[in-house]
Amino acid sequence: MTNTSEPAAASEFPAEGRLLGIDFGTKRVGIAICNSDRTIASPVEIYQRRNDRLDGDYFRELAAGYRIAGFVVGLPMHVNGTEGVKAREARAYGDWLHQLTGLPVTYWDERYTSAVAEEYLLAAELTRKQRKARIDKLAAQILLQGYLEHQLRLRRDAEHAAMIEEDAETNESVDAPDD
Repeated sequence: MTNTSEPAAASEFPAEGRLLGIDFGTKRVGIAICNSDRTIASPVEIYQRRNDRLDGDYFRELAAGYRIAGFVVGLPMHVNGTEGVKAREARAYGDWLHQLTGLPVTYWDERYTSAVAEEYLLAAELTRKQRKARIDKLAAQILLQGYLEHQLRLRRDAEHAAMIEEDAETNESVDAPDD
């Protein structure tokens, strides 16, 4: 899975700190969190949406309680990579989370996360009721883990490029004729 949407304010998205992964739904919201090193995502819970006031109270308390640095909201993209109604709803929800908490939000392509989560739960031989009770938070974990792994690859690529550049500069100075 790849990110098809840059954050609204990439420069404001923190490089460190815990993140909440959000699998947005009109009735339920799957929630996952990562460790402060941003290496492992874990499912937290499934939040049953109620109304804006209660939902707002819940997410403010959740953000403060976990001391999160930002949100990664799953963006349900079409197979061809375009955004539809559900993606616009997820973006609106992300905007709402930002306005509510003041924390930055980025979006991550969540295509197939629910299907992968369903496969895991089927492999665990859970009943339909047990799968329904877990699928959204597992999908949130999968999308957040995908985001974390992508960010790790970007950091490693940047470090590798910096090492190559440093080696090239060192070789140039060694090869330079003495004046």
